[in-house]
Amino acid sequence: MSDQACTARRLLNHQSFGVLATHSIDVEGYPFGSIAPYALDYDSQPAILISEIAQHTRNIKHDNKVSLTVFDPLAEDPQAASRLTWIGDAESIDPSETDIRERYLRYFPSAESYFETHDFSFYRIRLRRARFIGGFGQIFWLEPDSMLLKNPFGKAERGIVEHMNRDHQKALFHYCSNLGRGAVEAVTMTGIDSEGFDLLADKRKLRIDFGSPIHSPEEARAALVKLARA
Repeated sequence: MSDQACTARRLLNHQSFGVLATHSIDVEGYPFGSIAPYALDYDSQPAILISEIAQHTRNIKHDNKVSLTVFDPLAEDPQAASRLTWIGDAESIDPSETDIRERYLRYFPSAESYFETHDFSFYRIRLRRARFIGGFGQIFWLEPDSMLLKNPFGKAERGIVEHMNRDHQKALFHYCSNLGRGAVEAVTMTGIDSEGFDLLADKRKLRIDFGSPIHSPEEARAALVKLARA
């Protein structure tokens, strides 16, 4: 796996919003851009929750070829900072895949209310190719086999997250103060994968990277304990 792919995936993991580009059906031949929150599925592909009445959903149903551009909105110089364009096919996620819904709602709890008033559906953007710009002179095309990393905690994630949120709140606050953005008033763990874990700290995503990849609940526990003692 290339260093470029690891760096690109790190950017994807650290962010939670992107610019979704679809093919406009109302202004034929022109792109249509919109802001889209996303959470990664267990194959490291972005899952988005969109309304049936939204313009971008209507566009997708006509032509499902899309892109999602991800960048750090807080970068001092966005032109010099990393950005990733994820090019792929938007595919409807079957409602039976409840694990995707559960994972997404951990990252965006307020989205739970969307199902009460609007006809919202989940889509994943299945990668065809990615364009990563890491800075001046660092421009690469990345293929799916280098970008897609199976999350080994598909079945165990919910239990790990619930355990950390119930029994280790002190550690979660420690991660924020020592490894993240300083003191926060509220924090919950939302997800974990082989390269790191995610928190909601004062309702904002905070990504903590592991020093090296992990692949089992035992390794996850060891890594989380080590970071808690850092």
